[in-house]
Amino acid sequence: MKVVIAGGGFGGLRLARKLNNKKGIEVLLVDRFNYHQFQPLFYQVATAGLDASNISFPLRKVFQKSTNVRLRMADIRKVDVARKVLVTDIGEIGYDKLVIATGAGTNFFGNKELESNAFSMKSTVEALQIRHRLMENLEQATVEKDPLEIERLMNIVVVGGGPTGVELSGAIAEMRNYVLPKDYPELDFSKMNIYLLEGFGKILGAMSEKSSAQALTYLKRLGVTVLTDTQVAGYDGKILTNKDGSKIQAATVLWAAGIKGQIPEGITDVQPVRGNRLPVNKFNELEPYKDIYAIGDVASMVTESYPNGHPQVAPVAMQQADTLAKNLLAGASGRQLTAFSYKDKGSMATVGRNLAVVDIPKPNVHFGGFLAWMVWMALHLMLILGVKNRLFVFLNWVYNYVTYDQSLRLIFREFHRSGTTGRVPPAG
Repeated sequence: MKVVIAGGGFGGLRLARKLNNKKGIEVLLVDRFNYHQFQPLFYQVATAGLDASNISFPLRKVFQKSTNVRLRMADIRKVDVARKVLVTDIGEIGYDKLVIATGAGTNFFGNKELESNAFSMKSTVEALQIRHRLMENLEQATVEKDPLEIERLMNIVVVGGGPTGVELSGAIAEMRNYVLPKDYPELDFSKMNIYLLEGFGKILGAMSEKSSAQALTYLKRLGVTVLTDTQVAGYDGKILTNKDGSKIQAATVLWAAGIKGQIPEGITDVQPVRGNRLPVNKFNELEPYKDIYAIGDVASMVTESYPNGHPQVAPVAMQQADTLAKNLLAGASGRQLTAFSYKDKGSMATVGRNLAVVDIPKPNVHFGGFLAWMVWMALHLMLILGVKNRLFVFLNWVYNYVTYDQSLRLIFREFHRSGTTGRVPPAG
């Protein structure tokens, strides 16, 4: 059986590892990158807390001792269902079973102006681009004469009050409070405003009321201006306009307000559901196609407990991969299949040093502060691939905690043959 896995994120990589060295199965893992990205820590790369290499791990290194897993670095173009072929930029790849684990990308909800001018953070490259933009703006502010333009260059707006938005705005606030005044003594950081905008009535909407309220308290303590029930209408690169008519001067807008499934072309007999996700049955099958599956953020499995599909988080993708691996092996030997059942072990978010919130469903427990922060760090360290990466992340965290500093505030520019330098063009 040739199993082709489209996507090397949490779900795709987990599935490949579960099928590693299993007899009778040949696995081909296809991804546009040759490394696995640890998405929960993108925000620390964006705020100079971690190096990009600390949260990236070479996929080929994972399978150096594998007898049946092979990898291809390629962009997926479409699925040719009739011929059972995955079409990529490096050629066609045939399959017996195809697993779509392409994850989710940024959802700008059709707003082209926002898509052109705001920064998203769904890859290591995008996180680095945010870091460069933050540093470039401060460098420009040091030579700017117009007070209004200085304030605009220093202001930052984070859109989306989920875990990503909360963690990102908290990390930027800590930079402003502890680090940046030492780097830029000529700038008045009391005039640097950090806004967190949320379209609904509370931040961390998927978590408990206690976690939401506690996270709001932490953000305000750090000096973040939190605006709930605030929806963005547009952003022209200088002024962000909200639907209520209010405006915010800001040179940097970070978009964390929505995601949508990344579905390859060619899946025509299945109608995507809310969030551009593929509806699957209890075995993660796309029912019109008995040889195609979807797991993780791109899949939507409707159950009594999750009428809109499971949350788009790493534990769901990994648990679905575990169940699908069992079912692929069981199907090959004629054994009974196992229906997927999500075991929710809880949710958490960190706001800053010693500040985090944790919800555990069974038993119904909530706690925050230093203990929650330690639990958050321990769990993320365990999930990072590679002993070396875990060590470097831990050492960086210890260094940052002791010194109130980060050492990765670097701006890389192009070097021309004439000896002059040029700025790296901003993304977005």
